[in-house]
Amino acid sequence: MPPIDLTGKAAVVTGSGRGLGLAHAHALAAHGASVVVNDIDEAVAEQAVKSITEAGGTAVAEVVPVGTAEAADRLVRRAVEEFGRLDVLVTNAGILRDKVLWKMTDDDFDAVLTTHLRGTFTCARAAAVRMREQGEGGTLVLVGSPAGQRGNFGQTNYAAAKAGIAAMARTWSMELARANITVNAMVPVAATAMTETIPAFAPYVEALKNGEALPAFLRRGEGFGTPEDCAALVPFLASEAARDVTGQCIGIGGDKVALWSHPQEIRAAYSDGGWTPHALADAWPTSVGAEPQTVGIPAPKIPGA
Repeated sequence: MPPIDLTGKAAVVTGSGRGLGLAHAHALAAHGASVVVNDIDEAVAEQAVKSITEAGGTAVAEVVPVGTAEAADRLVRRAVEEFGRLDVLVTNAGILRDKVLWKMTDDDFDAVLTTHLRGTFTCARAAAVRMREQGEGGTLVLVGSPAGQRGNFGQTNYAAAKAGIAAMARTWSMELARANITVNAMVPVAATAMTETIPAFAPYVEALKNGEALPAFLRRGEGFGTPEDCAALVPFLASEAARDVTGQCIGIGGDKVALWSHPQEIRAAYSDGGWTPHALADAWPTSVGAEPQTVGIPAPKIPGA
């Protein structure tokens, strides 16, 4: 397999001033792509650009909150103005407003859906228009989450948005196939500002900040690592080596990469002439409902805990 070479390609990475997004931007630049860094904080965005250019890469900053069509158009236009084209979009921007259902406000719900779901939609639409005009294919990498695959307590808004992102990746992979544009959702698990709030992970994230390595039971058993571990997936998906990879939800973290299954029927039962409520109650325990599916992200297995 030849080396991953993205020389001559241009990318937009939303929410790339820090954390996972910054790692994605660095990984793309390290493999030759020119990158539009996006953040809502100008100082953070400019520092990210500086870190990329000092490492030998090419990057510019575009400071705008994603969500609106206008913001998406600005990001695509900046890539075209600076680099002449757009080949890769990574929709990483996100926020959290965690609350249980009965305490979540309309604003809590709308803010998260606007950034994650609508932001992914508007940016992907603008990118797809440009990539189709160029006629040379392209890559959309949509950032999902285990919460979108399994649900997560206190994250109605976030889980719904990430589940929608997985569905959009599958849908757009079909719609954009003839244009040779691949669309995949990545499901990262990494030590970030979001995961350090999880009590089981907190001491290990703190140790990582102090220069200590994550233990093997986290890197392999939980697939939990650094943002840089996750970022390896992005240049791969943007490369010619992944031209046949599309419509997938791909988990990555630590030493682990995995393919998430698409939802599918796992058990079925039949009743001649259709079902009545009584017939369903009678048949459920021994047929369709015999092995109900679990919900939520499994708790990490911490030795000695």
